[in-house]
Amino acid sequence: MRRSTTSGGTEGSRAPNRRRLGTVLGAELVCAAFLVAGPPSASTGPAVAAPAPVSSTSSAAAPAARTVTTPDGRTAELIDLGERGDALLDRVASELPGATDAVTAFWGPQWPRRIEIVAAGSHEEFATLAGGGADTAATTTAQRIMFSPAAASMSEPDLRMVLRHELFHYAARADTAADAPVWLTEGVADFVGRPPAATAPAAPGALPTDAELGTPGPQRSAAYDRAWAFASYVANSYGPGKLRQLYVAACGHGHPDAATAVRDVLGTELPGAQR
Repeated sequence: MRRSTTSGGTEGSRAPNRRRLGTVLGAELVCAAFLVAGPPSASTGPAVAAPAPVSSTSSAAAPAARTVTTPDGRTAELIDLGERGDALLDRVASELPGATDAVTAFWGPQWPRRIEIVAAGSHEEFATLAGGGADTAATTTAQRIMFSPAAASMSEPDLRMVLRHELFHYAARADTAADAPVWLTEGVADFVGRPPAATAPAAPGALPTDAELGTPGPQRSAAYDRAWAFASYVANSYGPGKLRQLYVAACGHGHPDAATAVRDVLGTELPGAQR
């Protein structure tokens, strides 16, 4: 793995930036807490209990930030909202060259040149700012990739996979509709994130439902495996370019139903009844 990132600026030069980030993220934290705790709309289903609020003395008031540059010229702002995220962000920085290469190899170079990656200072902060549960290592929002404190204990291969997975979501976010099929967005992200399989997987007999992908436990791991298997099958059978084309067709703004997109792009039928 190449380690050619370069640190940007000194601690003194970062101080104003830290104050700015504290203001921005602090405001977002309040907005996130309001959105989670506010009254549900008729279209969003039952209310979900709000995460525990973050104390006003939270380290989000003055996060430590540094900037690194990847070999392809992108800049990544690494922000530690706590006091123990530096080691995790060091590991993330070392994985960024390979991660950006993997995403660009599949998606192409036209994705944001600036990347914001945050290490949450607590599980409560992670839940409030990123919507992540206790079993979630990282999430991607419209603004950033955020890692849970639990990510610090991940092995190098697991951290590499999670970073590449989330970085694909970050790269594709502007081209992904809010109602895109989750099994395809997650399956393609896993295809980008996971190392190639020794044996090409067969197409799954049925695709996972949103409920299976969203419910913690062994069922969710199996659901992700099926989503990944479908994406890998398409890439191996039709080529990675066709998988990208399918993603754009089935997940882009104004997309048709998934079965129609699969039929139009691949000339075949969608496995099972999931649409």
